[in-house]
Amino acid sequence: MMSEAVAGPAPPTPIETRLWLGIFTAVLIWSGWRPHEVGTWVLEVAPAVIALVVLAVTRERFPLTRLVYWLILAHAVILMVGGHYTYARVPPFDWLQEALDLSRNHYDRLGHLFQGFVPAMVAREVLLRLSPLQQGGWLSFLVICFALAVSAVYEMIEWWVALLSERAAESFLGTQGDHFDTQADMFMCLVGAVCALALLSRLHDRALVGARSRA
Repeated sequence: MMSEAVAGPAPPTPIETRLWLGIFTAVLIWSGWRPHEVGTWVLEVAPAVIALVVLAVTRERFPLTRLVYWLILAHAVILMVGGHYTYARVPPFDWLQEALDLSRNHYDRLGHLFQGFVPAMVAREVLLRLSPLQQGGWLSFLVICFALAVSAVYEMIEWWVALLSERAAESFLGTQGDHFDTQADMFMCLVGAVCALALLSRLHDRALVGARSRA
């Protein structure tokens, strides 16, 4: 069992890093160009920018696997697209709403699915590298708990924004008239975390092999 931190995986190559930053920057600039609501844009994009800062600070001391870096970028792009249009107005999902006769624009559900999917993989990597936990039931249980905790904190932030600013709250909350939106959002987070573990655990283990072999 691992009782201390293991050596980190090989960091992304300079080309990969430039591509990652190029995509992030391009989408951020596009997202900030005439967003539907500036206040909502700031609220939605802030987590992506904070993540960028955290990754930059920790890149040398605790580099993540390439898999997790690209997942974080995908999540950041989802946040920035939602910030530009607001989650209730993303055009492709408006088309799906009309084509499938849905009751709402479901881009918000996609965002919360990734809110479980990506933090679950981040938590899995940190726990495997910094704790005695190994693959198994307890690891999966704690990873899912972490993802749900992230979702709960985000829902509380949405609640606080609603209390402070009614104008920003409507777009930021994105409830679209659904009285059970909070519960549905957290359920999508749960689904995302479970799917991440089911689909990517083996791939993630292979990405971590190099880190363990150098421990």
